[in-house]
Amino acid sequence: MAVTNHVPLVYDRYSAEEMERRAEAFYELMNKRRSIRYFSDDPVPRELIEKAILTANTAPSGAHMQPWTFVAISSPDMKREIRIAAEKEEKESYEGRMSQEWLDALAPFGTTWEKPFLETVPWIVVCFAQSYGLDASGDKIKHYYVQESCGIACGMFISALHNMGLATLTHTPSPMRFLGNILQRPKNEKPYILFPIGYPSDDAVVPDLQRKSLEMCSQWL
Repeated sequence: MAVTNHVPLVYDRYSAEEMERRAEAFYELMNKRRSIRYFSDDPVPRELIEKAILTANTAPSGAHMQPWTFVAISSPDMKREIRIAAEKEEKESYEGRMSQEWLDALAPFGTTWEKPFLETVPWIVVCFAQSYGLDASGDKIKHYYVQESCGIACGMFISALHNMGLATLTHTPSPMRFLGNILQRPKNEKPYILFPIGYPSDDAVVPDLQRKSLEMCSQWL
């Protein structure tokens, strides 16, 4: 088996003080991140979406297979089509598929099956998980840890958007097969997360939530 060429690591080692400063600054930045459902229709340059996707593409992945495809949509007609299909699935979920326990858990957030923001936002980006790859001959290439790899990439995508001043929401209407059909994706790709992306509207509000403390979300041995 051929061994991939290796190159010297490019790495910046900081002083303890600088590391603490950077850690605190990044935490404070990310602690302001919120999922929103009230977006402005102000345009967002394509270059910003490109940089967010490139950042996501730096994520680690099983055997470096990078089993993701990010599809960016700005077409008003296609966003309209996605909204109609998403609301159809969401309506069926809210009115029949979801358990009462699930509905009760969502109730404090005031969410409904209606998703007008899917048309308001300047961009929708859908991450598709590649269950397997295809070589130049069309033969299958096995992918490893697909769900974990895509989850990490999407987390980095969210962080990149927030870092540049954009807002988003992790939207996962279930089932999401309609996204593969509308966006004409190959059968080896499955919708993973839909991201509406833009600026918050002037009247945007978010639930008054508290995040878990360090003691609640960690254990030290």
